[in-house]
Amino acid sequence: MDRSLPTPPPRLLTPEVSISQVSIIVPARNEEASLGACLDSLAAQTGAPFEIIVVDDGSTDRTREIAQGFAGVRVISAELLPLACARKSWTGKNNAIVAGVKAARAPWLLFTDADTVHLPGSLARALEEAKNERADLLSYSPEQVVVTFAERAVMPVIFAELAAHYPSRKVRDRNSGQSSKQSSKQSSRQSTRHGSGVAAANGQYILVCRAAYDALGGHAAVATEILEDVALAQLFRNAGQRVCFRYGADAVRTRMYRNWAQLREGWTKNLALLFPSPGRLALQSVFLWFAAWFTIAIAASGALSHHFVWIASAALWLLVYRRIRAAHFTTVNNLLAIAVGLPMFAYLLLRSKKAHAKGQVSWKGRSYDVGAPGKSAPAEMRPVKPIPRIENPGLRIKS
Repeated sequence: MDRSLPTPPPRLLTPEVSISQVSIIVPARNEEASLGACLDSLAAQTGAPFEIIVVDDGSTDRTREIAQGFAGVRVISAELLPLACARKSWTGKNNAIVAGVKAARAPWLLFTDADTVHLPGSLARALEEAKNERADLLSYSPEQVVVTFAERAVMPVIFAELAAHYPSRKVRDRNSGQSSKQSSKQSSRQSTRHGSGVAAANGQYILVCRAAYDALGGHAAVATEILEDVALAQLFRNAGQRVCFRYGADAVRTRMYRNWAQLREGWTKNLALLFPSPGRLALQSVFLWFAAWFTIAIAASGALSHHFVWIASAALWLLVYRRIRAAHFTTVNNLLAIAVGLPMFAYLLLRSKKAHAKGQVSWKGRSYDVGAPGKSAPAEMRPVKPIPRIENPGLRIKS
């Protein structure tokens, strides 16, 4: 008789589950052309446990199908757009982000667009940078990828003008009567003045501390803002939270628009809000364009006629080039921007000014009522009830 103890059943090994440090929220509306590359780069991140939440904002293409093809990525749907007041409704992006935040479970939130590609290890580095800088909001302005003629011609001009209008000495101003927490770094995109300093952020990459974000009401507090990233940075800065913002080519890159129609619609929506005097800037851009070509003609004529003193006039052209190159594009794209991009930028400025004067802009099949440029409902930016977080530990992604 066999008196040995029965063999115990095999032990089921439970894989170690890491608590997510970062919830990555990707709002997506008809992003089948770019979402796959974005999620590939996010899923490959290492160095910090994270979860990925894609919010399908009423897409009619393969956006949802692509997102569901990634194991471990949670795909949820945005709710119907709520009406905030008599005329202004929430923007689709803000509404989608709020839905993603409700499902998020981590103490840090990364809001990033579906047209971004994230460099290896960038998430862990950004988290470390935010902690080292004691930043409640860290934002990067991505490296801009340009392909078509329109992109290559006009994007360097736009980003150069943003860099010129909001230089680092203003963004990093620590003497605006606020605490040292309120300084921020300059980038070449969206900024808004606050006292003698500037608050700035880029919605393509915003990393926030969940506790500070919830306390201020998050995107629900700026839900009707077209430039929600700028409004969010202003909200943090007004509350005394530390905002850090810089050019982030070492972390993320993006191709914002893939054709002239998208570029025109997108910048029509934004430019009149980014610049306080779009008409004057349009006139200045046309003047610089004429000046650049005129000085080249004078210099060429001087060289041919051996009046070499006229070659010195090319110095003015070099000043225009120096202004454009601040946008971090290649030399070829900078030259193309000077050759034809300046009048294109002027056209977009005037188009944006006209659209905002009429009180309505469009983006991705939706129309939004807007006020006068620079007066986009600051009353909407007060703290509201924090967005509830989901504490139930469900699916996690371990990096």
